[in-house]
Amino acid sequence: MLRRTLVTLAIMGLVATACGGAQAGRSSATANPYPYDESPTSVIAQAALQDGAGKIVGLVSFSENRLGVKVDVKINGLPAGTHGIHIHAAGKCDPPEFTTAGGHFNPASKKHGLSVPDGPHAGDLPNLEVAADGKGSLLHYGPHLSLNPAASNGVLFGAGTAVVVHAKADDGKTDPSGDSGARIACGVVKRAGG
Repeated sequence: MLRRTLVTLAIMGLVATACGGAQAGRSSATANPYPYDESPTSVIAQAALQDGAGKIVGLVSFSENRLGVKVDVKINGLPAGTHGIHIHAAGKCDPPEFTTAGGHFNPASKKHGLSVPDGPHAGDLPNLEVAADGKGSLLHYGPHLSLNPAASNGVLFGAGTAVVVHAKADDGKTDPSGDSGARIACGVVKRAGG
């Protein structure tokens, strides 16, 4: 029993010695200079959403953080209701149908839908809710996205990508070619400030 007590005291002494640089009530650990949802990367991207008539109806901002790419959508001027919204594979938005944006951004060849077992597409986003006044917002962290222009899953990779808002809600399960109806708004993703 005495031996066990001496061993315990010896271990406690070693721990106290190892932590001796820290004053009482202060940690010797280096403080993280970045809040949890921020990252030291300076790359920021944006997509100005326009409707089929060319009117700006929203802005999508992209920034990298510890959870992936933070996608922040602000809408002002779309029809009320629930709308599918996705990142599409081509950085083109020719109105009024926006078909030049191509299909969903899917560099890893996954299945469509945020909750499907073999998914999601990197460009799959939750539905966007727009109120009666035409305003809406969405905040999503895309763990399958990157802002690195050299990364194949980067929204700035190659010819770039686009954000498309659809007329109807996305059920998250069906074929992405027709599940959300017509494309009612589109914006090309571009590096901000560059």
